Amino acid sequence: MTDYLKKELIEKLCTIISSSRKILIVTHTNPDGDAMGSVTAMMHFLLSKNKESLITIPNNYPEYLSFLDPDKSIVIYKNDNATVDEYLLDCDLIIALDFNQLKRVDELEKGIRESKAKKILIDHHPSPEDAPFDLVISTTEISSTCELLYWLLISIENWINSGQPANLTSATADSLYVGLMTDTNNFSNSVLSSTFRMASGLLSLGVDKEKLQHYVFGGFTESRMRLLGYLLQKKMVILWEYGAGYIILTKEEQREFEFNEGDSEGFVNMPLNIRGVTISALFTESEESIRVSLRSIDDFSVNRLARRFFNGGGHERAAGGKLFISIDKVPEYFKMSLKKSIKL
Repeated sequence: MTDYLKKELIEKLCTIISSSRKILIVTHTNPDGDAMGSVTAMMHFLLSKNKESLITIPNNYPEYLSFLDPDKSIVIYKNDNATVDEYLLDCDLIIALDFNQLKRVDELEKGIRESKAKKILIDHHPSPEDAPFDLVISTTEISSTCELLYWLLISIENWINSGQPANLTSATADSLYVGLMTDTNNFSNSVLSSTFRMASGLLSLGVDKEKLQHYVFGGFTESRMRLLGYLLQKKMVILWEYGAGYIILTKEEQREFEFNEGDSEGFVNMPLNIRGVTISALFTESEESIRVSLRSIDDFSVNRLARRFFNGGGHERAAGGKLFISIDKVPEYFKMSLKKSIKL
């Protein structure tokens, strides 16, 4: 379950954190539940150890995850780069969570690379970028970064307390459960036996799973629900010859349905509910590019598809990337990518 968490690694992690005075916590652009869960869990854990920390993310988080930031203490770099840049100059530790390449923090990349602070990477994506970091804790054999972080924090507690039972705070536990729940799509994928042991451990700490599930998977705005209905009725395309489906969300449609960041969470999975569809894609148009989300439910690697055709990467069954073409060219481009990747 935790064979990758060697005693020497835990001791090094504890030494770096305990000797640090001011800690910057960062995650990737367009943060999802695992990203937000891991950074807020780390912040709460450090607070319980009387450590000063600041969370920054490249751009805003989805509205449905705002309950993880009730005091609005997370600094959005796009909106307030001066505060983060000043903190970067003085901090002595940077903890990076839920991404494998520094380019995934967009405009934050330069400042982090140039910082003299020690740097730790904690992640579960393939091919982590080792060079900029003093310590890399990474494995793909786990459901989420929040699960990896859970076992890390439990190990740290055991190390600090000389083997006594670990006791994470309720705020830390809530954040970890959110990341676990979202990255497994409510325990429907990427689940291992250790995943359920983690969930059991968090519930024993008092996590209210029904409340968190409502925050994350319910309580949507009327416009978001109408957008989903519209996309399923008008925009979902099934390519039966490839066992694939896709949805394109244009800028005009986003304006019409008062789209907010995060409103499309879960949309990419919709075609996979159709019998015979095993590959799915969501293409979301923005001013600079087209965001690509890819999913599969068989042995087809969307990670390889994303790397080869969509300037991205990820997991074998969940990946993403970007396109720099006009939105009207996406259907043919997607079909071309499938044709070159699937032997019919």
